Amino acid sequence: MKTVQISLNSIDKVKSFVNEITKFDFDFDLVSGRYVIDAKSIMGIFSLDLSKAINLNIHAENEDAEKIIEVLKPYLV
Repeated sequence: MKTVQISLNSIDKVKSFVNEITKFDFDFDLVSGRYVIDAKSIMGIFSLDLSKAINLNIHAENEDAEKIIEVLKPYLV
């Protein structure tokens, strides 16, 4: 598992983020405070405080996680 911090501070960013990660067959969790939600759920993401950085847990092997992080570069903090 790999953890990175991301910022989803606009509706368009949330939509494009979900479109990007749904292309992968791995599990992704967003962690904000005590809340953990499925990162592929747009409704779940909108239940979080998007004004702050959010931790993204990528449940993949290291090689795969590196490829995913490359795709997610626009969202990284």
